[in-house]
Amino acid sequence: MDRLSLQAEERIILGKKVKNLRKDGKLPGHVFGKGLETEHVSVDGKTFLKTFKEAGETGLIDLKIGTEKVRPVMIKGVQYNPVSGQPIHIDFYQVNMSEKVKVPVPLVLIGDEPESVKLGETIVLQTLNEIEVEALPADLIEKIEVDITPLKNIDDTITVGQLNFDRSKLTVSAPEEEIVVKLAPAITEEMKKQMEEETAAAAAAVAEAVPPVEGAAAEGAEGEQPQGEAASAESSGEPKEAPKE
Repeated sequence: MDRLSLQAEERIILGKKVKNLRKDGKLPGHVFGKGLETEHVSVDGKTFLKTFKEAGETGLIDLKIGTEKVRPVMIKGVQYNPVSGQPIHIDFYQVNMSEKVKVPVPLVLIGDEPESVKLGETIVLQTLNEIEVEALPADLIEKIEVDITPLKNIDDTITVGQLNFDRSKLTVSAPEEEIVVKLAPAITEEMKKQMEEETAAAAAAVAEAVPPVEGAAAEGAEGEQPQGEAASAESSGEPKEAPKE
């Protein structure tokens, strides 16, 4: 990965007073490393965001502190304001160029999708989004590309062992047989079974909501006289009320 650079200044403002730096468009941070004394710095906010977008958490950056110091660092962490979502503090980790480091590297899908995906019959399912690699700082890469062009049939897979990168410089911790991406049915058998169960349950609920015909006759509809009472009235000879004109 190409070496990026970022200008920084030594920072003497600490604690709650750093809010004044943020008002001026600067971000506070510190530089730390194995066996090193922590240095407090500040960087221009807009410049940092641009650099961070390019470097991510695996890119090596020459952090120029003032006019004389240059520190080879990686962005170890960024703290954000929970309300605005804007960065408020940066952790720079100074690396030893002769010692290997472990970092997560994103896996990015490239290549043409299978025709079955375009027809809605299958989906490309990515089961691994990043992988931890160990390498010297100068050998770190920004990402590992995964070409999905070979995926043709359902259950075709691409594993860690099939990833394309320089294995003489990078070592991965994941087993080679671990699946990175696979071609799966758009609707799995489990999903079909669940849909069938939901359909059956809905049909049963509708059936329970509709009362049986015999029960309706036995209960009697509103405004109708039960047959038993009508027969009793006829047999008793009681006069019926004449309809009112």
